[in-house]
Formats: sequence, structure tokens, C-alpha cells
Amino acid sequence: MADTTVADSQYLWMDGEITPYAKSTVHVLSHSLHYGGAVFEGLRAYSSKLGIGLFRPEDHFGRFLDSIRVMGYCIPYSSKDLTKASHELILENGFTSCYVRPIAYINDTVRGLKLPETPKVHTAIAVWAWGKYMGDEGHLKGVKVKTSTFRRADISSSLPLAKISGAYVTSVLARREATLEGFDEAILLDPHGFVAEGSGENIFIVKNNEIITPSVGYILPGITRDSVIKIAKELGISIKEENITRNQLYVADEVFFTGTAVEVTPIREIDHHQIGDGLPGPITQKIKDLFFKCTQGEIEKFKDWVDFS
Repeated sequence: MADTTVADSQYLWMDGEITPYAKSTVHVLSHSLHYGGAVFEGLRAYSSKLGIGLFRPEDHFGRFLDSIRVMGYCIPYSSKDLTKASHELILENGFTSCYVRPIAYINDTVRGLKLPETPKVHTAIAVWAWGKYMGDEGHLKGVKVKTSTFRRADISSSLPLAKISGAYVTSVLARREATLEGFDEAILLDPHGFVAEGSGENIFIVKNNEIITPSVGYILPGITRDSVIKIAKELGISIKEENITRNQLYVADEVFFTGTAVEVTPIREIDHHQIGDGLPGPITQKIKDLFFKCTQGEIEKFKDWVDFS
């Protein structure tokens, strides 16, 4: 698994200013800490011949602002403001490729569940060097996953379109369960028993040269997921969104994860069932290769996905 330490980061962006990491503090009685009301996002910056490029920042920060609205918060920053701040912070830390983590939270002390009428919402951005989420070997050769005993919550009691910290406790437990049993990651089913997603990734299967991915509903419709759907269409590969059963996972020709952290990572084994020949498949590899060219700003049609400002 990739090292996710932030020890190499010296600065973060906090409420409009770049400040030393050591000065960042959260009160032990922070409302967001106690009740899981923080909102966060994740995006990557890639080094390329064209410079340091943020991948799809308008979409990522757009989702961040949407999540903030879902929580009823308000911050004085636009998507462009946050993109500019991210570039400045990356340069200040001396990174060329890194992970970018914006977060909005309430540092007011706990008064029970009730939020203050006009809560003070803090906005921060942290960056750190982060290699392959599933490790170099997993990224190249594929990972082993298991179907979790935990499930995604019913749509009537969850907000899957928003990235709210408290909603991720199920993902944390599912991931822990999987790794304790010797797997790299977990797959969660939805309340009806269909495949939903990984603990923090979207999932795709390939069968008879056609790609299938779960429909939006019980999943976070990832930005990398959207990129892969567009890339598949550009490659002329048939792709559809529909329910996927656990049985379909086992007999798929190829399976892969997508996400900002995991990027495009092949899955070689599910619940001890080998997928295909146990190696990354040709369609997965085509998608993966074109995806990384997109992150470099090399594909003209998708050049606007990368911000080099």
C-alpha cells in the first residue's frame, strides 16, 4: 500500500492564507469532529511536459461546493479561488505531483447535535506526495478484493452524491475488514444485493468486450468514473450503466477500480475467484493508458480536463 504520510508537507492553505502545517489545529470539541459533519474532496496534480496540472479541478471543486450546500454551510470561495489556492500551495511545498485534499469544517465547540445558527465554517487545503494508492505492484498487476459484509445505506437514509466525512465510516470498516483478511480492498453491495462500489472507488467489469458499471443511485458518481466512461466511448468500446450481480463479478473477463486515489487499477481476484487469466486485461490497459495520457494534457479532446494555471 502506498505511503500516505504528510510529513513532507510544510504548508497548508487555511481560510485564504498559506500557513505552516504545524499551526493547523482543530479543537477537541469541534462539532465536525464529534458528529462527522466535515465536507471534503480529493484531486490529484500531475507533473507533465506542460507543467504541473490539476486534473479536472472545476469538477472536483464543483462537487466540493455542492457538498457544502448539502450540509447547509457557506464559504466565500469559488471553484476558481480554490483552484488558484491549490496551485499556489503545491508550489509553496515544492511538489510536482501530489494529492490535494480540500476540507470544510466547523470548529465551534460541541453544543449537542444542533448547529450554531451562523456556524463559522473553516476551509482548508492540504497537499502531500502520494504514489499509487494500491501500491506499485497492485497498480501494475492487479489487486485482490473481497465482497464486504458491510453494505451501502438505503438512498432514503444516505447522501451518496456528497462527500461528507461521517458517511465514510462504513467504508473505513469495510476496508479494515478486507485488509485484516489479507485482501487489498473491499466491494460493497447496495441494499438490494447488487454491486455498488469499492470502499472509496467506483467499479467496472468487462464481459465480451463490453464495459458495464453500476448505475448512479447508491454510489458516488466519481469524476474518474466519468472520465473513464468518456474515454471508453472515445475508444469505441461499448459501455453501459446497469445493475451488476455478484455472480457477474466472478465470471467477468476483466474488472477494475477507478477513483482519484486509485486512478485506474485492475482487479485480479474477487473472493478468491481469479478474474480472467489473473492479469490486467486488454480493455483495462487501453483505458488506463489513455487515462494517464489525459492527465498529462496529451489528448486534445480532453485537454480542458487539466488546469496548468
